[in-house]
Amino acid sequence: MIEYQIINRQQAINELEALTDVLQGCVSAGASVGFIDPDDRQVMRNFWQDNFNGLEQGDRLLLVARQQQQIVATVMVLWNMMPNGRHRAEISKLLVHPAARRQGIARELMERAEQLVKQAGRSLMVLDTRSGDIASLLYLSLGWEVAGAIPYYAQSTEGAMDATTVMYKRLA
Repeated sequence: MIEYQIINRQQAINELEALTDVLQGCVSAGASVGFIDPDDRQVMRNFWQDNFNGLEQGDRLLLVARQQQQIVATVMVLWNMMPNGRHRAEISKLLVHPAARRQGIARELMERAEQLVKQAGRSLMVLDTRSGDIASLLYLSLGWEVAGAIPYYAQSTEGAMDATTVMYKRLA
């Protein structure tokens, strides 16, 4: 059984190693999520720690999926705080550990994130994903649309320069 929960700053601090495990597993499997060295756990810990204050300040939410009480997946909702962007939210770090894939966890996380965005009164969601990744198919199946692509956007774990696809979803 998969359990989903929003975790706060203190819970995230307590789960730092589990969050890092999920991120490291995804990077090791070749995911383009901002990291290129799957063995550099400290850089990954730093990433999570840099986001903890935002959880407390309310400029982001961290939703996790647990399997047998262990975190196996994450997604972050980043609230745009600028006056001209308070109608939108960004989806970030949809991560499912490779051992937990193909169970509908990513879809459920995205659907729950969308519900949170709607509840917050936001009308637009945005994200970017490596062009051609399987995640694009998930997003498209959930009603996301392609805004465009940026070539040579990010270095892959293999050293290639990959394009990213920018996507959006308008909410009723």
